[in-house]
Amino acid sequence: MDGEVQYYLRHDGGKLHLNPLIGKAIEVNFDGVINCMICGKKTKKSFGNGACYSCFMNAPEASPCIIHPELCEAHLGKGRNPEWEDQHHNQEHIVYLAKSSAIKIGITRKTQLPTRWIDQGASEAIILAEVPYRQLAGAIEVQLKEFFTDKTNWQRMLKNELSDLDLLAVKEEALEHYLDEAYYEYISDEDEITKIVYPVNHFPNKVKSVKLDKEPIIESVLEGIKGQYLYLENGQVINIRNHSGYLVNIQF
Repeated sequence: MDGEVQYYLRHDGGKLHLNPLIGKAIEVNFDGVINCMICGKKTKKSFGNGACYSCFMNAPEASPCIIHPELCEAHLGKGRNPEWEDQHHNQEHIVYLAKSSAIKIGITRKTQLPTRWIDQGASEAIILAEVPYRQLAGAIEVQLKEFFTDKTNWQRMLKNELSDLDLLAVKEEALEHYLDEAYYEYISDEDEITKIVYPVNHFPNKVKSVKLDKEPIIESVLEGIKGQYLYLENGQVINIRNHSGYLVNIQF
């Protein structure tokens, strides 16, 4: 990628460009209102990145195959909402390796690149396989996560403690030694390594997550942005994705 990642925060009036605010004082005020990101109704607590309990239990956007793609049934015409599943999961998916706190195995819709890598705070990523539907990507991920993590250590990622392994060499090792022959037809010949640079003034030695539920008013200097996190002063960070649906007022 060319240049630093550009971050925008959507709001009722459009989009707020966050990069120009780095190095400046900001104030975030949470008034206690949370709306479900799926149905829009007010909820006392959000589940699974912004859903009310009803949507978390019933909506296709929060179905178990979101977390466990190997369980997806979209290719069989099934799911919580077969039409939604067909539109979002019965389409091309990518299996990839990403470098963050360690070498991570992951999957995403092809249309979500490189957004998914940025969302996870990856510094580098490479495509491993391309498959026609989500369940197949999940099956490959399940096999390879015996050898690679499928989780990101958020603290190490935010401190920029990165793996020093070569991604192309890791891909070749995975394909030669770890991937079942049944999946060989889906191997990608794309060996380009995507490198991602985040707008961060400096990486802290220690990080502490803050949440608006406990601190409804946060006054600090925005020191940078990486993945889903805003860096604040004194090693404090706030996970924006975890606050999906929260009604806030931002002053700067």
